[in-house]
Amino acid sequence: MKPTLCVITDGEGQMIEIVEYRERWTQDFRDIARTIRNGLGDLALRIDHIGSTSVPGLCAKDVIDLQITVAALDARVTAALHMLGYSLAQDISRDHRPPDDDGPETDWFKLYFRAPEGQRRTHTHVRAMGRPNQRYPLLFRDYLIAHPTTAAAYGELKRRLSVALTNPDDDYPDVKDPAVDLIYLPAQRWAAARRWSPGPSGA
Repeated sequence: MKPTLCVITDGEGQMIEIVEYRERWTQDFRDIARTIRNGLGDLALRIDHIGSTSVPGLCAKDVIDLQITVAALDARVTAALHMLGYSLAQDISRDHRPPDDDGPETDWFKLYFRAPEGQRRTHTHVRAMGRPNQRYPLLFRDYLIAHPTTAAAYGELKRRLSVALTNPDDDYPDVKDPAVDLIYLPAQRWAAARRWSPGPSGA
């Protein structure tokens, strides 16, 4: 079934659509990641394409999700991204914590940046190497790539949520996060059985 275009409002107050998978998303990521790599140098241990646009065939918002992995969430990273035109979102400082996690709250801290003016829309997450929230999106991506029927079901859920929720701006992430956990928990078992580790980063 081809996805319906569903207009929703994201957390930044902008109208967006859930659209069919677009082949150009991979190249869009590479182009943006190359610029970030040039600006951050060795501060970026990895730059990865994450989120729905990183899963072939999965419908998504036309917004590229990137994860920059760093040694520490410090001022040097913020300064380097500011030099590239990125702006730090002061109101976004941590990730949703899945129910099986019993570690410290700091495991879910992050930095989140909005794209420079004139650049295509991105969600740019900066997370510290080795923390659970740095592993989560990489495992989630790889699990969906390896399980296309699960990816298709997840895409259908997103489409239905975007239509059914009365206040997508607030309710969409609140409902989607637990749904993502339902996928992440078996993904943890899959990763343990396969001795999974993320492959080379995209930049």
